[in-house]
Parts: sequence; C-alpha cells; structure tokens
Amino acid sequence: MKICHLEPLAKLGMIMKEKLEELYKEFESQVSLLKNQADVLNLKAEYLGKKGSITETLKFLKKATVEEKKVIGPMANSIKEKVQKQVNQKLVEIEKKEIDQKLEKNKLDISFRDSLKESVLLHGGLHPVTLIQQEIEDIFLSMGFEVLDGPHIEDEFHNFEALNIPGDHPARDMQDTFWFHDKETPEGKRHLLRTHTSTIQVRGMSTRKPPFRFIAPGKVFRCERTDASHEMVFHQLEGMMVGKDISVSNLIYFMKTLLREIFRKDVEVRLRPGFFPFVEPGFELDMKCLICNGKGCSVCKQTGWVEVLPCGMIHPNVLKAGNIDPEEHNGFAFGLGLDRLVMMRYGIEDIRHLHSGDLRFTSQFKSY
Repeated sequence: MKICHLEPLAKLGMIMKEKLEELYKEFESQVSLLKNQADVLNLKAEYLGKKGSITETLKFLKKATVEEKKVIGPMANSIKEKVQKQVNQKLVEIEKKEIDQKLEKNKLDISFRDSLKESVLLHGGLHPVTLIQQEIEDIFLSMGFEVLDGPHIEDEFHNFEALNIPGDHPARDMQDTFWFHDKETPEGKRHLLRTHTSTIQVRGMSTRKPPFRFIAPGKVFRCERTDASHEMVFHQLEGMMVGKDISVSNLIYFMKTLLREIFRKDVEVRLRPGFFPFVEPGFELDMKCLICNGKGCSVCKQTGWVEVLPCGMIHPNVLKAGNIDPEEHNGFAFGLGLDRLVMMRYGIEDIRHLHSGDLRFTSQFKSY
C-alpha cells in the first residue's frame, strides 16, 4: 500500500498508523525465517535504513496535524524499538547456533588417548626431585627432625649477614645474583631470590629455643653457568641440630645414616676441610661417583668424586644472629644438593634433564 499525496490530511494519521502496523507484521514474519546474520542486517536496513519502508512512511508525519503527531510519533518509536529488539535477539540466536555447530563439529574427547588400550588411563606422577625430597624428609623425621619452609624472596640480612656473610665478604662473589629493583627495607636492606635454604635455618633459630633439630628443603637460585652438573635453579636441603655438647661425631653419624638410607647401601665417602662462612670448622663431604663408579665422568668432572654435602659446626656469629648464646649451646649444620642426589640415585648424566619439562624423561620414574 502506498500513501497517496491526494489523500485528505484528516485521514493521514489513520493511513500512517495502518501502514506502520502492516510493515511491522511483514518484518516480523520475515525475520523469523532468516538463518544468517547478514540477511538479518539486510532486512533491518530494508525497514529502518535511510530508504527503508518505515523510514519512508514516517516522512509524511510532517504533514499530519498536531493531534495526529501525538499519536503516530510514539507509535512509530515503539515499532522501531521492537524491530531493533527482534534484530538483536535474532543475531544472538544465530551466533549461538553457529558456535554450537562449530563446537559439535570440532569437539575432542580427551578422556582417552588413541594410543592406549581402553582399560588403561593416563595418571600423573611426581618429579624425581620431589620423590627424593619426600624420602629424605621421612628419613629425618624418623630421626626426630622437623621440616621447615621459607620464602623464595629474601632480604639481605637473612640471606647473607645472619649467616656471617657481610657485604664485603668474598663468599658473596658467587652468590650476589638475582636482585630486585625494589625499595630498601627500613633497615636499609635489599631483596633477592634466595641463594640457599640456609635462610630458613636463620628463621628457624629465631623462633625456637635449644635443643632443636630441623631440615629446610627448597628451591634456590644462582647465576650459574649451566653444564652437566650446574643449573641456575636447583634444589637444596639444609638442616641443623643445636643443643649442648654437640660434636663432629654427631654430624658424621647423622650424615652417614642419611646416605645409607638414600642409596640403600653403604656409600664410600670422604671428609675434607672446606671453608663456609657460617660454620667453623667446615667440611666437604664427597661421595664416590655412582655414575662412573669412581673412574671419572662429566658429572664428577673426571675426579671420581661428587660433592654432595658441605657441613660443619655452626659459627658462633650465626648462633648469635639466631638469638642463641654460643657460650651455652653449639651445633652442626649441613646442606644437600637434592638434584645431584637424584642424579646419583637414578644414574642421570645431565642435571639439565631435571628442569627440561620433557615428559619422556619424567615419566620414567615411579609415580603414585
């Protein structure tokens, strides 16, 4: 139906009303049949575009009387709003349908692997370092030790100064590594990624009264040049025993017991003098390389021996930093390289395998 220019103005309002209602019914019947978004948008343009049917009809509103405009105006706005609402609903409906179709077409069942028999399910496992750590924790727990933990980000006091390593100490050369560009603490100290788990020992001493014994396992960070036996990120387990009249004999007993339980046999070891700022006297406990049986390889650097356990009697300055009177109490401390123990235990020739994230490597070990 077209609006004729010869229609009397008195009838214009009624004609426009009928025309708008007719156009809306047409739109409603057409939009319900559309199946893609482009067609919906084209239909909208046919009715609400610059030259759309509803837009063209409303051009005659300027010829209507004031009373007719009061009726036709709100009606026209209501119809345009309903058209826009139906367009939006249809676009959402089509989009959802398209997404569902794509999901149905591309769905992947990840509950089973094609290469596995139906009766076999994949299951997770523990990393070999975790397996060794848990085993060592059980050994020390059986000997009356606690297991402590501490933060990876440490301040200068806990990482160095409380361990008898002041700012000008030569031992800092190999451990001044990953510092943070943060503000200094109120005491003027900076923060870094801990370079050893001895920091946990400092915290442990300050919250306990002798006698006590505990171990502190965890991940540490140093700017190392990587090779078959060195990594920038590795694992340590350190511990200490503090009380009265503790001697080197107590240290040797616990360390031999530990290594015998780890390797399930007597392991040949040697104790040689070594310097560490936080112990006095200090020792290096080496074990015969189990990879080459003492003949020399890349892991033991062709020496036949692997350094696994620096240890010694706790330095008086370290005891003082932990609020312990060195005149009344003493003790021993030790540190283990967990990664190297794993290598000895499982015959791994390169430490970098442990941090590669390669499932072909980690899946070889016992899991539960």
